Amino acid sequence: MANKRLPDRDRIAAALAGSTADFTEIRLSDQDATSVSFRGKILESATRSFSTGGCVRALSAGGGWGYVSFNDVGRLEEHVALACQCAKAVTGEAVELADVPVVEDDIAATQKIDIRNVSLESKKKDLQAYNDVILGTEKIVDSRAGYSDRFRETIYANSTGTWITEAKPFAQILLLAIARDGEVIQQGYEGEGDTSSGYALMNGREQWAQDVARRAVEALAAPSVAGGTYPVICDPKLAGVFIHEAFGHMSEADFIYENEQARKMMVLGRKFGSPGLNVFDDPTLDGLWGSYKYDDEGTPTSPTALITAGELTGRLHSRQTAEKMGEKPTGNARAISHRHAPIVRMSNTYIANGDSSFEEMISDIDEGVYACGMYGGQTMLESFSFSAGHGYMIRKGKIAEMVRDVVMSGNLFETMANISAIGNDLKLFGGGGCGKGGQSPLPVS
Repeated sequence: MANKRLPDRDRIAAALAGSTADFTEIRLSDQDATSVSFRGKILESATRSFSTGGCVRALSAGGGWGYVSFNDVGRLEEHVALACQCAKAVTGEAVELADVPVVEDDIAATQKIDIRNVSLESKKKDLQAYNDVILGTEKIVDSRAGYSDRFRETIYANSTGTWITEAKPFAQILLLAIARDGEVIQQGYEGEGDTSSGYALMNGREQWAQDVARRAVEALAAPSVAGGTYPVICDPKLAGVFIHEAFGHMSEADFIYENEQARKMMVLGRKFGSPGLNVFDDPTLDGLWGSYKYDDEGTPTSPTALITAGELTGRLHSRQTAEKMGEKPTGNARAISHRHAPIVRMSNTYIANGDSSFEEMISDIDEGVYACGMYGGQTMLESFSFSAGHGYMIRKGKIAEMVRDVVMSGNLFETMANISAIGNDLKLFGGGGCGKGGQSPLPVS
């Protein structure tokens, strides 16, 4: 990768050689981004932006982490010196890092249609066409439509000799329809993003636009689900959000070792569910929203089995948390940009395929709920509450009427222990963003 706006390798190596810390790493980034958004018929924004910058992290054995972020990449030696000063000024518990291999790699971008070759005017025109489909539907009173992309070139280098360059595209589309009938207001939503399609992600979304509008209109006449305890089937999207929010965050090792209650709950070997329950976090999956080859500490990634045959078998680590807990780094230290230090984050988190068809899952349910999609939710340790996008009643083994206002709440451990069937129709979804530690939105699937 050759980027004239970022320092060359000799300049970066010289800056690292001048460090007075025990360990130093440099992350540099150059990004070209565009975005278009509509609110109803109004074009809210159509922008193109460029950003260049970097950060230095230095670790002093007698102190701690020193961190400096900057936009001026031409003063790299000064930034390294300042990070070293900050590291030596830190007091407290000594920081140690688990060993990882020294890596040298150059990762090229792959796109079906290069986002840089499509004009901003064309992106606006295509998004407007989908927005017009939504607004052209009877009883739709408002809409939100958004498209964004970015092409980011990065350099990671550290004082042990790791050198990684990468060019990576991101593309994302979001469509939302708002329907109204008197005082009743409902909405339909879809979103998706990945790192391999490029602008091809925008092609053929007319059916998407029709579907979000249709669901919003249908929900106007749907009754609210009656409160109670039901057998529930989550569609793949809601199941993915559940495992991410309710369980995945509790698998992040910085949360575990900083929280005594979490340490007691998240003991390796603890039984979480039936032998059919297997949960993974896997950044190596090709082209997904949360996929990457190395994390922001230069650690090579690999799949992490969080739950195996119903038992807790793993957790997600940075180099610091891995050393702290006597485990192996997993490549889950991530930052949303060069303006932030990496922290432990998920990537592509999912429940592995089971052996039940959808028809088999609903066949013995006399009365239950099929919950689909996701609007929002919250978790507090083992307690959770999620709002589904929409839902349907299950009656005598068949999908019945649509219902709205579907909110699921419960205890994580009880709910996972009560999983009685897992579908064989695994699907992974990206396009949303995860928030933690003031860093949002981080791409995850």
